[in-house]
Amino acid sequence: MKSAMPQPAEPTEIYLLPGDLHFSDKLVRIHTVLGSCISIALWHPLLRIGGMCHFVLPNRSKQINHEPKGHYADEAIELMLREIARHNTRPCDYHVKLFGGGNMFEHVPSRQTLNVALDNIEAARTLLKQHGFEIHAEHVGGSGHRRIIFDLCDGSVLMKHRKL
Repeated sequence: MKSAMPQPAEPTEIYLLPGDLHFSDKLVRIHTVLGSCISIALWHPLLRIGGMCHFVLPNRSKQINHEPKGHYADEAIELMLREIARHNTRPCDYHVKLFGGGNMFEHVPSRQTLNVALDNIEAARTLLKQHGFEIHAEHVGGSGHRRIIFDLCDGSVLMKHRKL
């Protein structure tokens, strides 16, 4: 009688909405869709842990005592730093990939609109550098939206970009 070979486990599929963040040490694939928003994907190649955020704006307009939320770049980074500390790792241990910041209103001259997309890109780059992260890859700016699938099994990212 032959024994059945164990089948490799399928990754859990996680879908991030704006403001969401997921960090894990499990077999996980994280999905999101971005317009002017930004996703930061972190992966620790030795421990095979990591996570991804989907933030909407660079920061809150009013700073008051509150629990951080993933809607804002500075607070999403703070939440990710908490996860990094919880796993006894450091920001410099992670491979960082940055996505999004697409102009969703390309037909409107940028001088007539707030350019949230560019503000988001600048905030992400500045905050990552400030906290000791190194960006290993990025696909930011331009127009249109991106679909991102981040696989924590191997740190790979599949990105589909649809321009306006």
